[in-house]
Amino acid sequence: MRATALGGFQALPAKDIFDVEYWDLEQAKLKKSGKPLAFAGEVALVTGAASGIGKACVESLLARGAAVVGLDINPAIESLFMRADFLGLVCDITSDSGIRDALESTVRRFGGLDMLILNAGIFPGGKRIDQLSTDEWRKVMAVNLDANFALMRECHPLLKLAPNKGRAVIIGSKNVPAPGPGAAAYSTSKAALNQLARVAALEWGQDGIRINSLHPNAVFDTGIWTEEVLAARAKHYGLTVDEYKRNNVLKTEVTSQDVAELAAELCGPLFAKTTAAQVPVDGGNDRVI
Repeated sequence: MRATALGGFQALPAKDIFDVEYWDLEQAKLKKSGKPLAFAGEVALVTGAASGIGKACVESLLARGAAVVGLDINPAIESLFMRADFLGLVCDITSDSGIRDALESTVRRFGGLDMLILNAGIFPGGKRIDQLSTDEWRKVMAVNLDANFALMRECHPLLKLAPNKGRAVIIGSKNVPAPGPGAAAYSTSKAALNQLARVAALEWGQDGIRINSLHPNAVFDTGIWTEEVLAARAKHYGLTVDEYKRNNVLKTEVTSQDVAELAAELCGPLFAKTTAAQVPVDGGNDRVI
């Protein structure tokens, strides 16, 4: 397998992983379907995969034929999809050793890595700068920035070996081009991550690896947006919940699936000649425009 070229990763014999080896399994699928799926035979890794945008990314990639490894601190990730082409791993991405263990499991299970979706992040309760503690600031940076830096560093050798060239997608935020009050740590961490992706595009281009960013906004079908929170925010702006969800230029609701579908497409052939792009998924935000 290509992963053995790294030296540090040694793929296990097929009998120790599945009754049939993954690539053979994919070939069998292709013969039955008669038409190859876009990502058949390729492997993707998604962080923050147990819910929201991350879970939707897993679904979009699986639908396109990829084998997917999902990382999340939530133990529910292990049983998220009970199928041969999905591996759910409990992983604290702020731990370098945890990241390395997850990548070794990825290589041992599927043989390599072709696509990386960096989605995991935290958005703490709104606090002004003069109320924000150093510990809270550092926690947000550790998850939203430092962990993604470590993931990019550790995944790079694997992405270099991808037969169809490696691809990475950063799930950023509207707060990169248009930050808001009370979100200093979140906005800064996402802006720094965006800059890191731009530097990676310059450095990884020589390896044929492309990396692009998505900037979603107001994606409400995630765990942090309960019905109570939505109702309170809508009331604050003098809107109904439906009006609040569609409070953008196009008057449309943005869902996790919308973001995930575009993330998957960024890894596909339509964007084969695009890197360092920043694409909004927000229905049109007047502050961004």
